[in-house]
Amino acid sequence: MSLLRYESQVRPPLVVGDKDYHQVTEDVCRPVEARPTKLWWIGFIISVLLLCFGIFSVYREVTYGVGQWNLNRTNGWGWDITNFVWWIGIGHAGTLISAILLLFRQGWRTGVNRAAEAMTIFAVMCAGQFPIWHMGRVWDAFFVLPYPNTRGPLWPNFNSALLWDVFAISTYFTVSVLFWYSGLIPDVATLRDRAKKKWRKLFYGITAVGWTGSTKHWQRLEALALVLAGLSTPLVLSVHTIVSFDFATSVVPGWHTTIFPPYFVAGAVFSGFAMVQTLLLVTRKVLNLEEYITIEHIDVMNKIILLTGSIVGIAYLTELFVAWYSANPYENFAFWDTRANLNSPYGWAYYCMMSCNVLFPQIFWIRKMRRNLLVTFFMSVIVNIGMWFERFVIIVTSVHRDYLPSAWGPYYSPTIWEVGFYLGTFGLFFTCYFLFVKFFPVVAFAEIKHILKKSGESYKNNMAELEHESMEDFANIHGHDHGA
Repeated sequence: MSLLRYESQVRPPLVVGDKDYHQVTEDVCRPVEARPTKLWWIGFIISVLLLCFGIFSVYREVTYGVGQWNLNRTNGWGWDITNFVWWIGIGHAGTLISAILLLFRQGWRTGVNRAAEAMTIFAVMCAGQFPIWHMGRVWDAFFVLPYPNTRGPLWPNFNSALLWDVFAISTYFTVSVLFWYSGLIPDVATLRDRAKKKWRKLFYGITAVGWTGSTKHWQRLEALALVLAGLSTPLVLSVHTIVSFDFATSVVPGWHTTIFPPYFVAGAVFSGFAMVQTLLLVTRKVLNLEEYITIEHIDVMNKIILLTGSIVGIAYLTELFVAWYSANPYENFAFWDTRANLNSPYGWAYYCMMSCNVLFPQIFWIRKMRRNLLVTFFMSVIVNIGMWFERFVIIVTSVHRDYLPSAWGPYYSPTIWEVGFYLGTFGLFFTCYFLFVKFFPVVAFAEIKHILKKSGESYKNNMAELEHESMEDFANIHGHDHGA
């Protein structure tokens, strides 16, 4: 009966191979303690070059003004805010995996949560830059902060959804950093104790903040994790809801719709999990972590991608239905004549979005496809391309043709500096990610050890054998009693 306390034997193991605690530590610490490989250097140098191109693109925009971008009479946002919403969406999976799955005691999160949390922080760092540089006069960016000032009765407009973004994103970033760093402390302390070089011992000694592994420290860490998870859970819903209010509180046809908040949240989780898949499939291969980031993890995440992709598909169809059923000529024009019409200037973008986000993910209904690494990697890239097109369609096509035909501007396409800024954020993201995987364990091995005794392959096999033996003993005793 004591076996009932542990995880079901039917569920596949989350840690593959005959592992003990020492072996887990060795496997996860090896990539951190070894010298960087050629692949790491190639990836890191490419990322830094992209980052430099992005910095130069921003320099051009700040020096010569927003006129360096191809914005026009009707398209005042373009690629800039498209990329802002896209990056914020990518950051959602980390908080969901960390917070919500922790509260629901989902053991499979432990293999992927560390990389997802880091991904969240880097994605929010990339996203937060777009509204700031979009201001043009970036030296006045502090005007959005609500603090008493000496500039007379000048206060930020609290009715503006753009100001809500400032609060939501700064809170989201702060909580995400705390969650990531607090979970990192036990692992960093292990690296400190294993360090042989002085600089490593000093660096990890400072970052471990005096962790000793005592019972009191573990109790405080677990209490802190629950508090941060409780704070983070509403943030998962609120942050992208507030981002959706940038559009939903306006009167622009195609924007002012009440389904935007849940639709944006589902889309954010959808794109976030796709990016987690992209990163982890490469990471597990390069760092030889296949036994900790298993096919089972990939299968479960693909199920979430399928679910959220289907929710997003329903939202697209709901928009089309409401535009038709409302009989509002402006809504009808925005959805049916501008987006869903293949002959319209941006019709191709709408159908790219529908194909990538709704049709292609349906392949994950097939179990074999969900567990195929090549298919998963290809689909994770396709989903993020589709989600970028979704933001592009919402932002550009809705304002490309507004209420006044006389104001309709020329066809919007980005300049090299808009593209450069976007590529620069990729450079920032991957530069940070490469540094993260080099100096910190990409898998939370303290948490892996926690689930090893109930979800490890060797333990499950031992339990299955013990259960089989106990059943045989039970049958023998029963048979003996009947015989007697």
